[in-house]
Amino acid sequence: MRAFTVERYGDTSGVRAGDVPDPEVGPDDVLVRIQAAGINPLDRMIRDGKMKTILPYRVPFVLGNDLAGVVVEVGAAVTRFAVGDEVYARPDKDRIGTFAELIAVHQNDVAIKPTTLTMEEAASLPLVALTTWQVLVERADVQPGQKVLIHAGSGGLGTIAIQLAKQLGAHVATTTSTANVDLVKRLGADVVVDYKKQAFETVLHDYDLVLDSLGGETLEKSMDVLKPGGKVISVAGPPDAAFARELGANPIIRLVMSALSFRTRRRARRRNVTYSFLFMKASGDQLRELTPLIEAGRIRPVVDTVFPFESTREALEYAEAGRAKAGKVVVKMT
Repeated sequence: MRAFTVERYGDTSGVRAGDVPDPEVGPDDVLVRIQAAGINPLDRMIRDGKMKTILPYRVPFVLGNDLAGVVVEVGAAVTRFAVGDEVYARPDKDRIGTFAELIAVHQNDVAIKPTTLTMEEAASLPLVALTTWQVLVERADVQPGQKVLIHAGSGGLGTIAIQLAKQLGAHVATTTSTANVDLVKRLGADVVVDYKKQAFETVLHDYDLVLDSLGGETLEKSMDVLKPGGKVISVAGPPDAAFARELGANPIIRLVMSALSFRTRRRARRRNVTYSFLFMKASGDQLRELTPLIEAGRIRPVVDTVFPFESTREALEYAEAGRAKAGKVVVKMT
């Protein structure tokens, strides 16, 4: 099959198109012919080697973390799917590889594609939708009336997080650029901070939760907008010891991760708030929870640009350069 593989860690020049063996299908796997694949910042981080401590992929490996497609084969123990089913998924972190014609995915990580979406729209959702669910529902348990700040509201994660937070009954603030103020308002944001004109930490106060996807200085300033007992959950900030335990990392890696987040956790304690890092997990069950909201139009994907599969490298460069105006970049099989 054709695929885009990382031949060496580094920039996009290390990504190559070529032929690789078809996936082996285990008893609990579904083999999916991929029709579209979403592009995420995680792809760039993996390609550049920034995730090697957490995700030590051995080169060469196929890149890609989002998919929509059609089941073409099922393993002997598969009970949830049949050949011909249209599905979408974020494969498990140990089985990535959606920039390819085929992928074998464990049945527990797959869900039937929302009937109202195209393949390209469906492929834009799994990673960001699952991340949003795991932050807002699983970890933060957002309740009606709570105040939630979502950074980068026009991005792939932000556009979905705003919509889910509103479905949970939250009062939602977000940050974005001037060009996307109207977009995030249409998605449901109650308060919009144009970061080109205002500093969010000077206008937002007493929030219950911040979803941080930017890290760095933004993460630090986010603690200033929380009320006592509030939470900042980051998908971009330093990993913590709790995450290392989830990974089953050895004691040395746990110490390293604890050290990396020490300054951030200390800052949080001094402000009487909590900090945690989240690396999303694959889950077909959670996608099934989200699907009715999607089919009812309560959560709508935002797709910026669709590239042909042959232009996957160009799609990665386009997303990396920040040229996407809003939402996700997707590659489509032809």
